Amino acid sequence: MSELTLSAPAPLPVRTRRWRPVLWLSLLVLATVLGWALAPGLFSSIDPLHAMPAHALQPPSAAHWFGTDHLGRDLYSRTVHGASLSLRATTLAVLIALLVGGAIGLVCGYFSGRVDSLLMRLVEVLMAIPSLLLAMAVITVLGFGTLNIALAVGLSSVATFIRLTRGEVLRWRASTFVEAALSCGVGHWAIIARHILPHAAGPVLALAALEFGGAVLAVSALSFLGFGAPPPQPEWGLLIAEGRNFMVAAWWYTTLPGLVVAAVVLAANQIARALQKSWGDNR
Repeated sequence: MSELTLSAPAPLPVRTRRWRPVLWLSLLVLATVLGWALAPGLFSSIDPLHAMPAHALQPPSAAHWFGTDHLGRDLYSRTVHGASLSLRATTLAVLIALLVGGAIGLVCGYFSGRVDSLLMRLVEVLMAIPSLLLAMAVITVLGFGTLNIALAVGLSSVATFIRLTRGEVLRWRASTFVEAALSCGVGHWAIIARHILPHAAGPVLALAALEFGGAVLAVSALSFLGFGAPPPQPEWGLLIAEGRNFMVAAWWYTTLPGLVVAAVVLAANQIARALQKSWGDNR
C-alpha cells in the first residue's frame, strides 16, 4: 500500500512544468500587445502615416523591423499603432457580450419561467447562425466604422454568454446552500450577489478570455473586408488587406501583421485554457 501511495502522484508535476512556459509566453505576448495599444510611442518612434515612396516595399531590416509598405510607411510602426484600434474594438466587443449576455443569462437562469423558455429558443436560433455572418448583418444595419464593428461582434456573441451563464446559474440555483438561504428569508438579489455570482463567474470569465481571441479574429476579418476604419488608419485587418496585392513581391506585407494577429489569438486561447483548468481544479 505504501508503494502505491508514493508512486501515484508522480505524473502531475511533470504536466504542470510542461505547460507553465507556454502560459508565461502567452501572458508576455498579451502584455506586449497591450503595451502597444496603451503607449505605442514607447515601442516605435516612427510616424505610422508618414509615407516615403523612395523606401517602398523594402524587406525587414534593422531600420524597418517589419519592412515597409507600398507607400514606404514603416509596417512595424503601423502594426504597433494599429493595436490601439483593433484591441479597443475587441475589448469593447467582449465587454458588450459579457455584460449583456451575462445579465440576461443570470436573470433567466435564476427566475426561469415563460420568458426564459422564449429567450432560450431565440438563443438557439442565434447560435445556429455563424457569428461572423451575424456580425456582418448587424454592421450592415449600423454602418461602417471601428465602433460599429465592436458593437456587431459583441452582439453576435451575446447568445453564447447567455447560454453558459444560464447553465451555471441553474446549476448553483439548485444547490443546498442556496436553498438554505431561501428558507432563512434571504432576498433573491442578495443570494445572487453572495452565492450565485461568485460560483458562476469562473467559467464565464474563462469564456470571455476565449471569446477575446475570437473577437480579435472577427474584428480583423471585418476590417479586412472593408467594414472598419478607412485608410490610412493602421487597423490590423486593413494592413493585411492592403498587402494581399503584393504577396509575391513583398511577402512581409501581409505575413508579419498576420502573425501578430495569430499570436494574440493563440495567447488568448492558451490563457482561457489555463483559466478553465484552474476553475475545474477548484470546483
